[in-house]
Amino acid sequence: MANQKILDEKQKIIDEIAKNVQESSSFIFLENHGLTVAETMELRRNLKESDSELKIYKNTLVNRALNSLNIDLHDELNGPKVVAFGKDVVEPIKAVTKFMEDHPNLEMKLGIVDGKITDLTTLKKYATIPSRDGLLTMFAGGLMQIAKDFAVCLDLHAQNLEKEQN
Repeated sequence: MANQKILDEKQKIIDEIAKNVQESSSFIFLENHGLTVAETMELRRNLKESDSELKIYKNTLVNRALNSLNIDLHDELNGPKVVAFGKDVVEPIKAVTKFMEDHPNLEMKLGIVDGKITDLTTLKKYATIPSRDGLLTMFAGGLMQIAKDFAVCLDLHAQNLEKEQN
């Protein structure tokens, strides 16, 4: 029988994984086919910039954590997996996708986005969405264009009124 101390340590890791899945908007499973330590550290830094994290867990512990949350990914979790997660839905996916462009040893497999199992196709679509700041900039630009068009319209109307009075 396993030592109680070891079982307690494993339970702490299972609880940590379950907490990360629940608190993260996106939880992405990646397959690592031989990334070096330096490349892994680079990916961690890139994810940290987007307020995300990269963790390496044993698949059995991930399965137990997901089972406690009624998520069944037992068939998909085989082979070396790494997980990336963050509070923002898009940022970790974008950071991983950008990193994968230069590092073919890393492959995105599937994820849990907002509590739902998400396939690779959907994850790739998320990767094309502009960042939150980019979306806010586009929105502000749209609002400014409306205000600009309204100002031009008022100016033309004022010029027409001046012409009529003369």
